[in-house]
Amino acid sequence: MSGARRAVVLLSGGMDSAVVLAHLSAEGFECHALSFDYGQRHRVELIRAAEVALQLRAASHRTALIDLRAFGASALTADIAVPKDRDVEHAHDIPITYVPARNTIFLAHALAMAESIGARDIGIGVNAIDYSGYPDCRPEFIEAFERMANLATRAGTEATERGERWMRVHTPLLMLSKADIVRRGRVLGIDLSRTISCYDPTPAGDACGHCDACQLRERGFRDAG
Repeated sequence: MSGARRAVVLLSGGMDSAVVLAHLSAEGFECHALSFDYGQRHRVELIRAAEVALQLRAASHRTALIDLRAFGASALTADIAVPKDRDVEHAHDIPITYVPARNTIFLAHALAMAESIGARDIGIGVNAIDYSGYPDCRPEFIEAFERMANLATRAGTEATERGERWMRVHTPLLMLSKADIVRRGRVLGIDLSRTISCYDPTPAGDACGHCDACQLRERGFRDAG
């Protein structure tokens, strides 16, 4: 999209990030998708991410290789069972599927990519309402990262000297319910059936239907009718 403002969009292959990509594209951004092969047990999401990037006509799609299994401490990156059939309606703890500092690491990579391609915007599908207790999905975290991004980069420093703000982190789903996200996806024309949110998919790549992510997704579709 010639002349459009560029944005880096974190794309996992799940429903939320797909909606963010479509949303920013509809806002007129030239969207460059960024996915991560970080040693996650649900690597099928990378296949879905590639499909979503193609479907939604991302200007580019890159996959960064990082090894978070080196640190483990999460059911997604270590030999720890993924919790199933939890009461996600009333769970307020930080679950074992939390990957230490994952969104901080992902956003840092997106920040580096943004500065390298001349983008001033990052999109991420964090959600503070229907989420599973992750501290890096809260608005306070996003605000703190955005401040850091404008302090810790050459582009941010130069913009500050001109009295401008360089980087903005877009979180269009932050205060939406999962049902609202489903509805938004349908309005944007996304084939949500090609996304996957499951933490523990089968070897064939099918969702387990019992992990926190599957339950929240199912509830969203159900509540959206």
